[in-house]
Amino acid sequence: VQLQASGGGLVQPGGSLRLSCAASGRAFSSWTMGWFRQAPGKEREFVAAIYWNGASTYYADSVKGRFTISRDNAENTVYLQMNSLKPEDTAVYYCAAKSGLGYRAPNAYNYWGQGTQVTVSS
Repeated sequence: VQLQASGGGLVQPGGSLRLSCAASGRAFSSWTMGWFRQAPGKEREFVAAIYWNGASTYYADSVKGRFTISRDNAENTVYLQMNSLKPEDTAVYYCAAKSGLGYRAPNAYNYWGQGTQVTVSS
């Protein structure tokens, strides 16, 4: 499985961005997909995850109500819609894939994309 994240950029506080993660390889529809982020000098942290059928989604408290994760299994793509962005959302955002249950721990994920930079600044 190869993952390619895109959609990052510079946005003003209160603005929106949509990140995409395109997956290649077999059985995308069976994977749990997650988004993580890492700011300079900080550890990688969980942002959001979605189970294989899209019925179950999970969010970090810091983004709940502002971010929405979704997936299109026909297109092998997972999305992260980010609204009401804050300067503290600035980070490199990574998508990741894993099998089975569980979604919060980075070391449980088998595959990682290359990351896309999100900068929230006026």
